[in-house]
Amino acid sequence: MAEELAGGTHGLAYLRHLARGNRIRRRASFDRVDERHPPVLLIHGFLGTRGSMYPLERRLADEGLCVFSFNLGALNSRDIRASAFLIHRKIESILSQTAVQRIDIVGHSMGGLIGLYYIKKLGGQERVRRLVMMGTPIKGTWTALAGVATLGLWSKSSWQLLPRSHFLDELSQGPLPTTRLRGATAVTVRMGHSSLVVSEEVFSRILAILRAPPRDPERRSEENEAAAVAAVDEWTDGRRGAKGTGR
Repeated sequence: MAEELAGGTHGLAYLRHLARGNRIRRRASFDRVDERHPPVLLIHGFLGTRGSMYPLERRLADEGLCVFSFNLGALNSRDIRASAFLIHRKIESILSQTAVQRIDIVGHSMGGLIGLYYIKKLGGQERVRRLVMMGTPIKGTWTALAGVATLGLWSKSSWQLLPRSHFLDELSQGPLPTTRLRGATAVTVRMGHSSLVVSEEVFSRILAILRAPPRDPERRSEENEAAAVAAVDEWTDGRRGAKGTGR
């Protein structure tokens, strides 16, 4: 909570939208969906709600994209593997209503780990075109100790977010489906964790990633072979964020 308040205007905006909870009423349209503009699924982080992703959802929808968010529970504190399976079912449901076979995912914080687990462990590389991870603790974060102290008996994910956890060790095993692709996309922005879903600057970067064509037109067929992963990370104590692999 202190971290969100420290974010100033962005932090307060994040908390306001967080309080919306999971009852977001917005009907997505499949009218503009095609291979270059697939549906976009937003995944919120630990203790987040669909409301916390609403600023990003609204902006992407205003740009003509078909956007969905997903209710992962009041606190999104269950086992990350279980959340990834729920995402798998949601994606199958979305794609069954379209003529395309792939989707884009944007995950904030732990939401990025959920998307990454789906790609690496549940066959999601066949269903995901691009995964954008915002402030995702690929190597864990000690701030998860706050979750352990308050929700440790009920929340498996708070333990999974700790550095060197069994879950993160499992997730790191085996290459990303993107390792055969050339190029990398990694962006670090000078702002706090909650700002990533509120900032206009971050939104512009995410939109550019989602709309970017393959870097090498001759390798366009690889769009159908493996997901591309990009990371947008906050600047913390002078340290740059983790890199992701992309096109």
